[in-house]
Amino acid sequence: MTLKEQFKKEIIAAPVMDEVIDYWVIELEQTADEFAIGFAKYVLINHGKYKFVNLEKMLYLFKKEKGL
Repeated sequence: MTLKEQFKKEIIAAPVMDEVIDYWVIELEQTADEFAIGFAKYVLINHGKYKFVNLEKMLYLFKKEKGL
């Protein structure tokens, strides 16, 4: 599932009322944090393998490997 699809799922799943904003912020922040941590681990583990690849390319490779 892509990050965009995950965000969309979280937004659609939320009830429609004023408290929704707080819910969305928490859920979307958690999703973004999990993605960032996963990418950081990927960079640390694969730095030697992709030594001459820039971070944008590593992000592309990470997303491709994870099916995101």
